[in-house]
Amino acid sequence: MSKAGALDLASGVGGKIEKKDVLNAVEKYENYHVFHGGEEEDRKANYTDMVNKYYDLVTSFYEFGWGESFHFAHRWKGESLRESIKRHEHFLALQLGLKPGQKVLDVGCGIGGPLREIARFSSTSVTGLNNNEYQISRGKELNRIAGVDKTCEFVKADFMKMPFGDNVFDAVYAIEATCHAPDALGCYKEIYRVLKPGQHFAAYEWCMTDAFDRNNPEHQRIKAEIEIGDGLPDIRSTGQCLEALKHAGFEIIWDKDLTIGAPVPWYLPLDASRFSLTSFRLTAVGRFFTRNMVKALESIGIAPKGSQRVQSFLEQAAVGLVDGGKKEIFTPMYFFLARKPL
Repeated sequence: MSKAGALDLASGVGGKIEKKDVLNAVEKYENYHVFHGGEEEDRKANYTDMVNKYYDLVTSFYEFGWGESFHFAHRWKGESLRESIKRHEHFLALQLGLKPGQKVLDVGCGIGGPLREIARFSSTSVTGLNNNEYQISRGKELNRIAGVDKTCEFVKADFMKMPFGDNVFDAVYAIEATCHAPDALGCYKEIYRVLKPGQHFAAYEWCMTDAFDRNNPEHQRIKAEIEIGDGLPDIRSTGQCLEALKHAGFEIIWDKDLTIGAPVPWYLPLDASRFSLTSFRLTAVGRFFTRNMVKALESIGIAPKGSQRVQSFLEQAAVGLVDGGKKEIFTPMYFFLARKPL
């Protein structure tokens, strides 16, 4: 079970950061981004610090509102958000052709929700790579509760410099994670290196679509909101991801933006114009209650100073994501399946 209570949310804000230092960490994180005068090159040069601060600050909010799997999913009518997320993970496992006993790498695994689901679904051993100590500590506890701690593990490392030998894994996947990389080519080259020849890499990438116009101020505003709210140094286009894969040496089996033609919009859980009991905490009313709860807990000293600021930039991200989805200039699920040649 994920942490669900208000006190769990409050105590988790800041992750491994000392509670007295949370506000300072929030300010440093915000200063990386456009709305606070930050530059793209600074975000890329300091991506490790930026992304680590981001996940220390937001993980408890994610778990409170979203559960253990921090990602979107393409969704069918009549399907709940939780059901669509599980199917999204199963789809990835099936595309990779996973078989019992194989050794699989999850690049940028978060607290391991997909890792646990895919390991149980495919009877494989999954290694989760993550550079955030707080998320790993949460993931290990959740692995123990789920009973997969003997077959699944976490490794703390930067996915730009993986601590594995060449040709180690039978399959590699990434779910909305390699978007944090400062350089897609460098990241994909590392994945290529650790993957066995003839085996597959599959991912869901966050990308700007062909409809994005970098000369349009509204489009730039949306992109900047998503970047600050989701800890991204930059958001690449689908074409840039595809070219990086090819230059890394991969053969592209197939690729598609899975948001196109989806029966239910992927951004629906964040849309302030709708109401849902099953995902209440993500609705406008739910976010209002969370905002005021965090304000109250911060004022009496249970939540650290700066917690409201974290809630604020996460809400800013929700606005950007919904606007980006409605204008079709952004996708969180550009899917590709690639193969390392024999």
